[in-house]
Amino acid sequence: MNDRTRGCAGCLVAGVAGATTALLAWAPLARVSVTGGFEDQHRDLSVLYVDLPLVALGGALVPAVAWMLGLRLLDRAWAAALVAVAALGLGVWGLTAWWTPYERPEFMG
Repeated sequence: MNDRTRGCAGCLVAGVAGATTALLAWAPLARVSVTGGFEDQHRDLSVLYVDLPLVALGGALVPAVAWMLGLRLLDRAWAAALVAVAALGLGVWGLTAWWTPYERPEFMG
């Protein structure tokens, strides 16, 4: 396996692993919007056609770009993998810290 093939394979693995990890971290937060919560008061299906593709795309792009930059700058596959894992971890942390689905207030005013 030459260096170019190894770089492409690593980028592909980083993208697939990143999208999967981002979706698995995002899904519990979006569950209340899909199921509706208590008496279906918080149902918002826009998380499926707006947020789901954006989370999957961001989860795929962040570690893949980090892998490519790490491989180009450091010229070592293991170092690029560490950079991609760190970027994915920071991305998932940022996603779960920042993104919360909209929930209407429980009280009727």
